[in-house]
Amino acid sequence: MKKAKGVFNRIRLALFPIGYGMIGALVGGTLNRVFIADIGMAASLVGFVFSIQYLVSPVRVWLGYRSDGFPIFGKKRESYMILGKLVLAVGISLAAYLAVNVSSQALLVIGMIAAFVIYGIGRNLAHNSYQALLTDVFSAEKRQRAITLYEVATLVGSVAGAGALGKALEVYDPSKLISVTIGAALTAFVFALLGSIRQEPAVVSETAEKARSQSFGQTLKEIILPDPQVRLFFLIVMLTFIGTLAQDDFLEPYGALVLDMAVGETTRLTAFWGVGVLISMLLSGLFLIKWLGYMRLMRIGMIASMLVFAGIIVIGMLGNPAIFRMLVLVMGLGTGLAGAGMLSGVISFTTSIRAGLLMGVWGMANLIGKAIGSLMGGIIIDLMRLVFQDAFLAYATLFAIEVILLVVAFVLTTRLDIQASRARQELAAEVA
Repeated sequence: MKKAKGVFNRIRLALFPIGYGMIGALVGGTLNRVFIADIGMAASLVGFVFSIQYLVSPVRVWLGYRSDGFPIFGKKRESYMILGKLVLAVGISLAAYLAVNVSSQALLVIGMIAAFVIYGIGRNLAHNSYQALLTDVFSAEKRQRAITLYEVATLVGSVAGAGALGKALEVYDPSKLISVTIGAALTAFVFALLGSIRQEPAVVSETAEKARSQSFGQTLKEIILPDPQVRLFFLIVMLTFIGTLAQDDFLEPYGALVLDMAVGETTRLTAFWGVGVLISMLLSGLFLIKWLGYMRLMRIGMIASMLVFAGIIVIGMLGNPAIFRMLVLVMGLGTGLAGAGMLSGVISFTTSIRAGLLMGVWGMANLIGKAIGSLMGGIIIDLMRLVFQDAFLAYATLFAIEVILLVVAFVLTTRLDIQASRARQELAAEVA
């Protein structure tokens, strides 16, 4: 009976990342299109406010510190997860309301910045606390597979959410936009309640006391910033995300401008990429991590991504869209393998004392990498097209730079030694 209850709880926990993925689809796949194409907001404004969730990501480190040492209602993770989803829901609902009801451009900009700051803080708080909970719930030998399989649940939420939201907003209507956004936000909040309550083990007062025995500033100065392993892994995470995702927003234009693909054909590229990511993440969680280990899996993903980017450059010269589609599928596989290995490394580089804090550090590296990658991609393409008036050369330059970044990240992995980190040494001293 106890084992069956445990299995049920682990399945129930998947509701949290499913809701998280659904909100990601709402923002990145629905609201961005509606705000620009239907409401007529400036693309630069939409791009800026949507990047705020990345710009506020450093707050994850402080939020993780609070989660480690300052339980709410006796819970270090559950309370923060639920609070984060509530704040997220308020922020995104406010954004939809402002977009429909505010006509003044100046007020809209101010309001949107405020709404997405709220949304970004809530999203970072919820996700960081959830990842720390996985560290608390699963034993060391099960954490790597668990975080990967729950990431699959996030992808399922994204895919299912994109389909449902797209159907609900097939024909744009201002009042429907608000009701659909609020409905999605409330659904994600309910999923957070159902998925997180009574998941957390009893708080160990000694670990919480140890976590708050030093101020946040002291912890950064003594545990995080001076640690060469933390700095090295932060750089690896950031470079890997830049290297695998800098082209994320630009594959469709590449297909259109270089390979003369139609709108319908380029739209389906996201599905090819997503299927590749989903397959590789699922296989990684089921057996690849166990067989290969997270470091080898991450390196295989990096190598696969390098080869794909080189292949896409060649295909651009040959002008073969059919092979390009297949390469996008393989790109998804490589991204998923590198991501699964990275996630496993992230959860291995945590301790019971500093789980929230360290998850905050890695989450910040992830989001900063995504922000830099998106910004870098746009700047490189625009600059190269301006100078050389050649779309192929512009996109090929971006792909080549991604290969270089992944090579650097690959080399840096050979110098990583998680066991030598100060957080690990702190935990070993506590156990001893």
